[in-house]
Amino acid sequence: MTVTDWLLDSDPAIRWQVMRDLLDEPHKVVAAERARVATDGWGARLLALQEPSGLWDGGVYDPAERRDPDAPGQPWTATHHTLVVLRELGLDPASAEARTAIARVRDNVIWDHAGQRYFDGEIEPCVNGMAAAIGNYFGEDVQGIVDRLLDEQLDDGGWNCDIEIGSTRSSFHTTICVLEGLLQHEKSTGPSAEVTAARKRAEEYLLERRMLRRLSTGELADPAWTLFSFPNRWYYDALRGLDYFRAAALAPDPRLDEAIDLVENKRGPDGRWLLENPHPGKVHFEMEKQGEPSRWITLRALRVLDWFVSGAG
Repeated sequence: MTVTDWLLDSDPAIRWQVMRDLLDEPHKVVAAERARVATDGWGARLLALQEPSGLWDGGVYDPAERRDPDAPGQPWTATHHTLVVLRELGLDPASAEARTAIARVRDNVIWDHAGQRYFDGEIEPCVNGMAAAIGNYFGEDVQGIVDRLLDEQLDDGGWNCDIEIGSTRSSFHTTICVLEGLLQHEKSTGPSAEVTAARKRAEEYLLERRMLRRLSTGELADPAWTLFSFPNRWYYDALRGLDYFRAAALAPDPRLDEAIDLVENKRGPDGRWLLENPHPGKVHFEMEKQGEPSRWITLRALRVLDWFVSGAG
């Protein structure tokens, strides 16, 4: 079995992205496979878990059940994190199932912070970046979130969730969340000079640091960023950063070379990549197992390498 056949022998959420990103299948063929995300496999399972209130697991950011302070990580089963995954699975936003689920969220779900409506956002840029991506992807008005994110961009070009307590230096984690939200905004609503300029500054923030390093010393900022994850949640890693540059259709930059080499060097002898760093915590169900070949990581790695090679050529 080839790596492509192995990727296709999987959930519709992976199949349709393989067909689009690796095989360049006709739009109608891709759309038909994508439509299955709402009715088969992981996407259908997540949709079935939504409560009539619009919530998943009884909460917005955290489940209704209080966090166990001794449990590793954090729970990933509440509404916000479930919506993040549904977007990453590629649930068709025009499907009846998506419209029903999103309407429940829009009409009922409010943030714990101050009772804001979900698509009005809350106070942390990392969370708002993800909410902006979700809202724009599913056709909701999140202009208020976007405006806030533009106002909160720091002088070094990125964002930090600790801005509320005075942080003036950006975080890779927050910056990638906001970049994905702003990119989705422009894809969904059209180009904006202000948003494009903000993205360019943030892209430069990552590139100046070679996607992995401290600007001040050149040292590796965090070894965990060399380990690949899916779902990424709010965490940064080098593959996630590269996949953003691919999705933004940017020309390859030589400052990406180290991160690209990292991806290439992690390819196994069988042509597949492993799931190295699943972020611990309660989940609805497990999609893949740590340390085993990962279709998600393999798909993302292959499309990043294809983009980089074709652009560099």
